[in-house]
Amino acid sequence: MINLSRWKIIVCVLATVFGIAFTAPNLMPQKMVDSLPVWVPHKKLNLGLDLQGGSSLLYEVDVDALKAEKLSNLLEDVRNSLREKQITFTGLGQVNGVVSVRITDPGQMQAAFQELNKLGQPLAGGGRDLSVSTQSDQRIQLSLSNDAMTAEAGKAVDQSIEIIRRRIDELGTKEPSINRQGVNRIVVQAPGESDPERLKNVIGQTAKLTFQMVDDTVSVQEASAGRVPPGSVLLPYPDAPEKLILVKRRALVTGEMLTTASSTFDDHGRSAVSFRFNGQGGRKFGDVTSQNIGKRFAIILDNKVISAPVIQTAITGGSGIITGNFTPETANNLAVLLRAGALPAPLKIEEQRTVGAELGADAIKAGSISLAIGAAAIVVFIVLAYGLFGVFAAVALAVNVLMILGAMSFTQATLTFPGIAGLILTLAVAVDANVLIYERMRDEAHAGRSPMGAADQGYRRALVSIIDANVTTLISALIMFQFGSGPIKGFAWTLFIGVITSVFTAVLITQVLIGWWFRAAKPKALPIA
Repeated sequence: MINLSRWKIIVCVLATVFGIAFTAPNLMPQKMVDSLPVWVPHKKLNLGLDLQGGSSLLYEVDVDALKAEKLSNLLEDVRNSLREKQITFTGLGQVNGVVSVRITDPGQMQAAFQELNKLGQPLAGGGRDLSVSTQSDQRIQLSLSNDAMTAEAGKAVDQSIEIIRRRIDELGTKEPSINRQGVNRIVVQAPGESDPERLKNVIGQTAKLTFQMVDDTVSVQEASAGRVPPGSVLLPYPDAPEKLILVKRRALVTGEMLTTASSTFDDHGRSAVSFRFNGQGGRKFGDVTSQNIGKRFAIILDNKVISAPVIQTAITGGSGIITGNFTPETANNLAVLLRAGALPAPLKIEEQRTVGAELGADAIKAGSISLAIGAAAIVVFIVLAYGLFGVFAAVALAVNVLMILGAMSFTQATLTFPGIAGLILTLAVAVDANVLIYERMRDEAHAGRSPMGAADQGYRRALVSIIDANVTTLISALIMFQFGSGPIKGFAWTLFIGVITSVFTAVLITQVLIGWWFRAAKPKALPIA
C-alpha cells in the first residue's frame, strides 16, 4: 500500500485544493468575497441560531380545527349532493364528529345512501376515508375514519412546513431551519431574525382566501337573532368584530387558484393587494361575476370579511384587486401570505425564544477557543508519541479541517454550537485512525519486518479496524440526523462529514506523505520503532 501512485497524489492535491477554495471565503470580509471572480467559490458557512442569534418558534398544528373543517365541508357536500338528486331531507347536522341527516321519503333511502357513499374516497393503505351507515328513523350517518384523520394530520404538517418555508423565504430570512418535531409539531428557527413577532404575524396566519356570495335573503338583524338560512353563515369584519355580514358557506373561488399577488395602490392612492388567478380560477371568477351582476360577493380571509363589493360588471381577465383598511406593510404581508399559499390548518404557538447576537458571538468565541485547544492538544500528543510520523498526521489533520469546513460551505450546511463539538470529535477520530496504523506498524517492526514492509502491513491490517469503527459511527450519525432535530441534526451532519474526511486524510494523506519520505530518506528503521 505504501507507494506514490499518481492517482493517490492527484486525489490528495484535489482534496486539499477543494478544502482551501471553499474554506477561504469564511476567512474573508464580505466585500472581498463579493469582489472575487464569478468562477471562485463564494459560499460561506451558515451559522445556526445559537451562533449568530435569531428567533425560534415551536408550533403545533391544530388537528381538532382541521377535523372540524373537514366535518363542515362534509356537511355541505351532503346538502349539495342530496339537493342535486332532488332527495328531500331534514335534520342535517353534526354532533360529536358524526354528520347525520334524515331522509323524508322512505322510498329515497337507497338512492340517498348510494349517493352519499360516493362522497368517500379510498385510502392509500386500504379502506375508505368515510364511513356511511343507515340508522333507525330513516337516518343516514357519516363519519371520518381514524385512519383518514391520521393521514390528513400528517399531510397537514408536511404542507405546513413547505408553506412556512415559502413564507419565510419571501421575507428574505436566510437559511431558516424548519423541521417536524413529534407527530404534529413544527420547529422554526430563523438565524439573524431578531423580531419574533414579525415571524409570528406572517407564519401563524392561516391565510385562507375565499370568494363567497353575500346572502341577502334575510337581514343581518334577523340572522343575528338566530334565523340564519341553511347553507349560510354570519362572519365579522377584521377591523370591526361587532359588524357582521351574512354570506353563503359555499366558496365559489378559493385562494388555491391564485398564481400571484402583490401589494399595490387603488385609484384613490390607498394600499391594496392585486391578484391573478390561474386558468381555472379565472374562468370560475368570470362565470361567477357574469352570473351575479348587481349582487354582492365577499372577499374572506380566515373567516373575516375584508370587503363585500357589488359586482358592477363581469371580471373576465382573471385578475382583480382587494381593497380594505390596509397599510403598505399589511398589504405587503397579505401579498406574501397569498403567494405562499394557505395553511391547511391553524397553527398554535407553543414556545417562543429569542437568542441575542451577543450570546451568539460568545458561543462562537467559546467554540473557537475549544476547537483551538482541542486541536493543539491532539497535535502535541501525536507529535510527541510518533515523532516525524506524528507531524505527517498533524498535516493530515489540517487538511481534514479544511475539507470539513469546505464541504459544509459547499453544501450550505448550518454550523451550530453542537456542530463545533462534532468537529472536535472528528479530529479525535482522525487521530485515532493514525494511532491504529502507527501502532500496527510498530508491532510489525518489532516482529522483524523491514521498515517498508512494516509500514505497508500497518496500513493493510489497521484498515479493517478503521473501517469497522467508522462505519458504526456513520450509522449513529445517520440515525441522529434522521430522527433528531435542531442542534442534534447539526452535530450529526458535522460528525458524518468529519468521519468520511477523517478516514480519507488519516489513510490516504498520511500514506502519500510517508511514501514520499521513504523515497527521499530511504530509512533503515521506522522513526516510531
